[in-house]
Amino acid sequence: MAEYQLYCFGESGNAYKAALTLELSGCDWDPIFVDYFNGEARSEAFHQINEMGEVPVMVHGDTTLSQSGVIQDYLIEQTGKFGGTSPKERREIWRWVLFDNHKLSSQAGVTRFLMNFIPEDKRPTEAIAFLQARLQSAYKTLNNHLTGREWMVGDALSVADISCCGYLYYPEEFGFNRADWPEIDAWLDRIAATPGWKHPYDLMKPAYPPQKS
Repeated sequence: MAEYQLYCFGESGNAYKAALTLELSGCDWDPIFVDYFNGEARSEAFHQINEMGEVPVMVHGDTTLSQSGVIQDYLIEQTGKFGGTSPKERREIWRWVLFDNHKLSSQAGVTRFLMNFIPEDKRPTEAIAFLQARLQSAYKTLNNHLTGREWMVGDALSVADISCCGYLYYPEEFGFNRADWPEIDAWLDRIAATPGWKHPYDLMKPAYPPQKS
């Protein structure tokens, strides 16, 4: 058994943040597939693992953690990687992780789900348009911040980058076009050029379309 186990599935950008942090940190880890679209995350058995009924969940010995930012923080402590070089950088990293969780990933995850993983006739077009408008504002903030710098914080890749990129490599449509945001586009290329980087569907098993049991 690997040192770390990560409960996840490929479509989850939040799980990708944890998986990519594990992978780039050189951790010995195994993905444990959660059959999300068949309701596994809502099952009583899974709630015994995470009362919130969400992925990712990481297990390391006697420690079980949920929420991608908490998992990333723990991995910084365990590996000494991707946490910045000073207390000031560490605070700046978490400022962007919180921005991502509130303004970027939360909106992108919902929008992508509504546009791709429910029947077309049930898609709430007004809600999707509202979320996409909010995302445009978040992309603008991110693109402007990256102007004149290679990484989100300091001179090296950090969990700020790994968090903010969580949904931006996915092929499904949710209103994000890399060509519209040249600074984000170049930044995503830099992250993908990092030794050990993998696409989310290469790190974790996709769960959609749901398989009939």
